[in-house]
Amino acid sequence: MQLDDNLKQLMKELGAAINDALSESEEISEAIQNVRNAGYDVFLVLEATIGFNKRSKTDGGEEVAGVNGLKSGEMKLKVTAQDLKFLRSLKISIEDLDQQ
Repeated sequence: MQLDDNLKQLMKELGAAINDALSESEEISEAIQNVRNAGYDVFLVLEATIGFNKRSKTDGGEEVAGVNGLKSGEMKLKVTAQDLKFLRSLKISIEDLDQQ
């Protein structure tokens, strides 16, 4: 899927805003300093998964099903074997998620 230049710019802005928020956080800076004061080096790596889905509506305001058959705002959950292992370690089963 090709991203248009506008979406690429918006994604860059979002990434910069997240980075700025983390780097300017006094709580995070203080926690990192506490770890350093305890004699440890700190390596902070955060991973964020952000999804984008183009919204579309009919003239009457009804939601239109997208190419994947889902309406705007609905999501599909893709679960890997690693995801399942992690969920099981938390005592969460997929059946529990389906009921929500």
